Amino acid sequence: MTKQELPKAYDFKSTESHIYEKWEKGGYFKPHNDPNKPDFDPTVKPFVISIPPPNVTGELHLGHAMFVSVEDLMIRYHRMKGFSTLWVPGSDHAGIATQLMVERDLLKTEEITREELGREKFIERTWEWKRKYGGMIANQIRRLGASCDWDRERFTLDEGLSRAVREAFVRLYEKGLIYRGPRLINCSPGLKTAVSDLEVEYTEEQATLYYFKYMIAGSDEFIPVATIRPETILGDTAVAVHPDDERYKKFIGRKAVVPILGREIPVIADDYVSMEFGTGALKITPGHDPNDYAIAQRHNLPIISMLDREAKVNENGGKYQGQDRIDARKNLWADMKAAGLVIKTEPYTTTIPRSQRGGEIVEPMISEQWFVKIESLAKAGLDAVRDGRIKIVPERFEKTYFNWLDNIKDWCISRQLWWGHRIPVWYCPDGHMTCTREDPTECSTCGSKDIHQDDDVLDTWFSSGLWPFSTLGWPEQTPDLKYFYPTSYMETGYDILFFWVARMIMSGLEFTGVAPFHTVYLHGLVRDEHGHKMSKTKGNVIDPLIVMNELGTDALRFTLLVGSTPGNDTSIGVKKVEANRNFANKIWNAGRFVISAIGTLENGKLGIGDKSTNLPSYTLADSWIWAKLQTLIRNVERQFQNFQYGQAGQEIYEFLWSDFADWYVEIAKEQMKNEERRMRTVETLARVFDIALRLLHPFTPFITEEVWGHLRNALLDSPLSHLASDWPEMLIVARFPEPREPEGWEEGKIAEFTILQESIRAIRNLRAEKSIKPSNKIGATFVTQEYVNLYKEYLPIISTLSSTDLNQTFVEMEYKVSKAVASLVVGSTEIYLDLSNVENAKEDKSRLEKELKEAQSHIERLEKLLSSDFANKAPAALVAKEREKLEGYKDTAEKIKAQLK
Repeated sequence: MTKQELPKAYDFKSTESHIYEKWEKGGYFKPHNDPNKPDFDPTVKPFVISIPPPNVTGELHLGHAMFVSVEDLMIRYHRMKGFSTLWVPGSDHAGIATQLMVERDLLKTEEITREELGREKFIERTWEWKRKYGGMIANQIRRLGASCDWDRERFTLDEGLSRAVREAFVRLYEKGLIYRGPRLINCSPGLKTAVSDLEVEYTEEQATLYYFKYMIAGSDEFIPVATIRPETILGDTAVAVHPDDERYKKFIGRKAVVPILGREIPVIADDYVSMEFGTGALKITPGHDPNDYAIAQRHNLPIISMLDREAKVNENGGKYQGQDRIDARKNLWADMKAAGLVIKTEPYTTTIPRSQRGGEIVEPMISEQWFVKIESLAKAGLDAVRDGRIKIVPERFEKTYFNWLDNIKDWCISRQLWWGHRIPVWYCPDGHMTCTREDPTECSTCGSKDIHQDDDVLDTWFSSGLWPFSTLGWPEQTPDLKYFYPTSYMETGYDILFFWVARMIMSGLEFTGVAPFHTVYLHGLVRDEHGHKMSKTKGNVIDPLIVMNELGTDALRFTLLVGSTPGNDTSIGVKKVEANRNFANKIWNAGRFVISAIGTLENGKLGIGDKSTNLPSYTLADSWIWAKLQTLIRNVERQFQNFQYGQAGQEIYEFLWSDFADWYVEIAKEQMKNEERRMRTVETLARVFDIALRLLHPFTPFITEEVWGHLRNALLDSPLSHLASDWPEMLIVARFPEPREPEGWEEGKIAEFTILQESIRAIRNLRAEKSIKPSNKIGATFVTQEYVNLYKEYLPIISTLSSTDLNQTFVEMEYKVSKAVASLVVGSTEIYLDLSNVENAKEDKSRLEKELKEAQSHIERLEKLLSSDFANKAPAALVAKEREKLEGYKDTAEKIKAQLK
């Protein structure tokens, strides 16, 4: 085997690793125009994507595979278009997720809690954990072919990003946009921390509705009340009724008695209460319910918190102090029953708030937290999308984005965790707060040296909201920030449009004065082949690492990319990946043929450097494949501009599999038998295959790079070396094909070749219907007035591709039918096949009747169309084309009728 030959089979396992190493070592992932180098040219336009940072201790799943595939496609396309491309990689410290993993590991291996270990040592252990497992996700992303600039890899807790977080906090604090105060927040008892509204999922569940008596002080009268959380009675500060409710009007202004505790609370009137729902009366627990909190604000009610962060009853719960919320519920209800305060219980379906991270029931709780005043930031974020500075793809998500920002609440940014960016505020014994860019040594108000830092850390989304510019050096005006910011696209899943994208937009506008990117591209969720959400409990999770090991990275990437459309979920099964593994093999085999064809050329037949001046003209097949290729280039470019990557990939697939491999390669084999035509045919094979590989490269980078490299070497060692003389060493930086306008000849060539294709297909189909073996060559006669010369010129190729006997294949203008003949109609051409040597040849009357029925349905449809307003309103050229089609179908129908007779 010489270097001009490809091995028989494609070994993706060895190819992928060595190709990726060549890319990375060769510096191909770096922007070719680097602002940190002396030859920097500020006029060259950059294209930049900041990777959505995966959790530092995470493992690769199909969601990662999807965003990496899409973003790498975007990056590779723009790199090949000549942009100075930068894809910034990195990972997120993932406060809650990482802390949970380390806590579980400590309990499992050392049987100690983080509290027992202490804050400082626990943070040390978490850094150790990060160092041990943090590189895993980056290496797995590399496996997918990600062409990131790994020298610019960032981590949300590294020194530079930590400085950016501190700067952002201090700026907001100095502007009065950050404040600390009591607020009803969602608390995750298991995590012992606040969680944002977006981190709470609501599920419809079966619960119990508890009816009881709220006794009126100093009387035997009572107001019936119902609740699904009787333990919160311990935090009630009022009973509310509707002001117009005749049942309870007399109680308004009086006092009710809290069961068991004996506290007196007011009976108030509020329009929020529904007279029709439940008993028409509400217990008001402002410390543990957002609606009750709003009522308490209107009526200046006290707010009592009766649970601690672990959801255990605190000192406000009397004798139930220290009990878990569920135990307190049972015990309090039992005591109320004994006191004669219970009316009844009944099943009740309601929505229950659960932590997205841990799945436990979230407890609304009053807590001292840090907040960002969000109104002005949200307005800026709304304006940036409304005035077109930022485009969201698909556009329908703009409505969702507007709805969310129009109704946004102040953002709770503090978390009761240890792993993360600690809030940069210090307190002195007098309660003064000091907020500075550097750690202070004394209180900025009174000068006290006795200061301590706030124990809370910032919400992870606070630091990741700065990602597009903090990764480039902000707040310093670094060369990278000046050149690469704002970035270009933000590609991510639609499920974090609010979590992350909106916060990046607000932060970018606030801290840099410009939108952090001009386009947001949202991909959907990856589901199983039946459209179901993947989960370990269902057993339908597809591990991308296993799939890549068994079927290759290109097959997985192509499946994800071609199966997706912007903003829509994608269904994927292993069978689809297997089919695309077959596509990779098809490309490999096509490459073997083209490279071996180049190897058949002899130096001297065409001098090296001679640009084919003495070669014969192009054949119809040569012109057809070139015209089809130019159409493909135009379509792919249009689809890339419209973000229809899946459709672009599908068209490239169909071109390579069908047009090139199944048709042109087979015809090329015949053309190459003619010594005079061989050079021109091989030249066409090489040119077309080169361009097709360039188009496909962003989708399947490994196999295209490997095959293209062999193609380049083969050409450089051949009489066609001029074709590859200006090619770069690797495909990753080769120029992406540019579309060009049609020259006028293409449509006619495609139409002529289509006639040959349809004739060959018709013969192949009939052979299949009649179970005629390929080795059984049959005679054929083509009867045509319009295409006599076309058929005569291409008889050898038609004969080879349809397994007809060339010695018994003719082109006539008229033909007398014999009994041992099967007949076909292709457009205006009749094809008669000699079946005298075919045993048990089936009667083809039913087939002709089927073809006649199809032709008549087209005639009926077109006659209806042309007798409607279409004929008057549509462009004249289009109407003429439809009339031409109608005449063609009528001609076909008449010929089939004649054959049936």
